[in-house]
Amino acid sequence: MPGSMTIGHTDTLVMLSRDDAEHLASVLAGLSALAAGGHLSSEQLAALGAGGTPDRAALATWSRTLAGYLRDHL
Repeated sequence: MPGSMTIGHTDTLVMLSRDDAEHLASVLAGLSALAAGGHLSSEQLAALGAGGTPDRAALATWSRTLAGYLRDHL
């Protein structure tokens, strides 16, 4: 469907409108900047990582990469 994005893994699909995908990409890019710039506390990093060991660089890289992927596929 034009103007939307489908993300699939095996038999599970998630559909986003183009506007939502653009918004999500912007939020992820902002998250990447916050993580890379040291603007998130260890507690915030742990919460974003579902309680795992906080890894600022991994979060920054993952969110930046995913934001780029979303933007490239709109």
